[in-house]
Amino acid sequence: MNDVPFGFRSEDDPDENRPEKSGSGSGDPGQPGGPGSPGGPGDPFGNLFGMFGAGGPGGPGGNPDLGAMFAQLGQMFSWSGGPVNWNLANQAAREVVSAAGDRSVSGTDRRDVDDAFRLADTWLDGATSFPSTGGAPRTWSRAEWVEGTHAAWKDLVEPLAARVSEAMSKSLPPEVAQAAGPLVGMMQQVGVSMWGAQVGQSIGKLAGEVVGSADIGVPLAAGHPALLPANVRAFGEGLGVDARDVLLYLALREAAYVRLYGHAPWLRAHIVALVEEYARNVSVDTSAIEEKMREIDPQRPEALQEALEGGLFDVPTTPEQQAALDRLELALALVEGWVDDVVTRATADRLPSAAALRETVRRRRASGGPAEQTFATLVGLQLRPRKLREAADFWAAVREARGADGRDAVWAHPDLMPSADDLADPAAFLVVDQWDMSGLDDTPAPPEDENGGSPS
Repeated sequence: MNDVPFGFRSEDDPDENRPEKSGSGSGDPGQPGGPGSPGGPGDPFGNLFGMFGAGGPGGPGGNPDLGAMFAQLGQMFSWSGGPVNWNLANQAAREVVSAAGDRSVSGTDRRDVDDAFRLADTWLDGATSFPSTGGAPRTWSRAEWVEGTHAAWKDLVEPLAARVSEAMSKSLPPEVAQAAGPLVGMMQQVGVSMWGAQVGQSIGKLAGEVVGSADIGVPLAAGHPALLPANVRAFGEGLGVDARDVLLYLALREAAYVRLYGHAPWLRAHIVALVEEYARNVSVDTSAIEEKMREIDPQRPEALQEALEGGLFDVPTTPEQQAALDRLELALALVEGWVDDVVTRATADRLPSAAALRETVRRRRASGGPAEQTFATLVGLQLRPRKLREAADFWAAVREARGADGRDAVWAHPDLMPSADDLADPAAFLVVDQWDMSGLDDTPAPPEDENGGSPS
């Protein structure tokens, strides 16, 4: 994934400190015609400026291709559905998937996935008190994953995109806005399209790497476990593990995520709220904007694109944002640690290859897996492997002390969740013998009608 959507970067998070990204299944962004390369999928601006003749011939004889240019402009500037052009995002994601190659799901694939989830549910019933949500399993190609997760991405991306757009508008001094004239409005609309293009490119790249709907730490398929057989096979290559064991292990992890989010309904909203909290504190360096705006040559159509892609806006991380990032990292680590413990118990004495597969999952995350890529791109969060290991050890300690039911009871309410200090010292968390859950339900009672009864 691109680390920096829409030409933004964090001054406190240089690229060289980020995990290396694997490039499986998505092509080389740096190769001509590859995803994200000039003129390639996910780069409508390179295409548009190329139609002007910028950086190469547009139409026949090097003349602008006016028909294609106006079609591209229409797609960019006709969007009025919010801070991200999702039509453009979907198109970019599909193009990335198509460029990388995508095979259709076969009937055998569907049967194998269904069988794996049936066995996974049986094993999980003995490892967690959370029952199956009953959602029918999904067997997806990469393109079907893009389509099936579309709605969930809006919740994660739009808060940040909206806040960035608002910060841009409010941060420009009046004299700069007046001097820029219509360029400011054009920048905002281009920004909407830039978000769409880069988000779509990132989603398309993720489609080549994820094995299911919950790889980013948040299930994206609305209560249905899902696996991508092509990516499951790629995950298992070179491990020396039977393909059926790989499929079953990944089905166990996917189903465990879905059970957790199904029985802790506050959890998804909590994670989205932390992204929104980070977004609320986005600030823009107005002096950098003013300086770089002066450098834009209005006679060069591609100059605006170059400014946006070159980091037109430097976004320093505020103390409030860092606090939100710390809480987000903790929440995601607790989710992953719980899934790790549940699957470890479910496979004990049943799946000899489970330890090797568990280590493969951990190495994948440490080197920059889908969850790490998603939140590094979205909010600049680096998920530290140490924190993930601490969370897994924490849940194992709680289970050993209180059993699976006691471990799972912690998810009943956000106020019961452990702190970062608790992860480092589970014994301190376990000192409390009983949890007082009175007063935690802040759902108001239904109003009484005029006769003293509840309304029907």
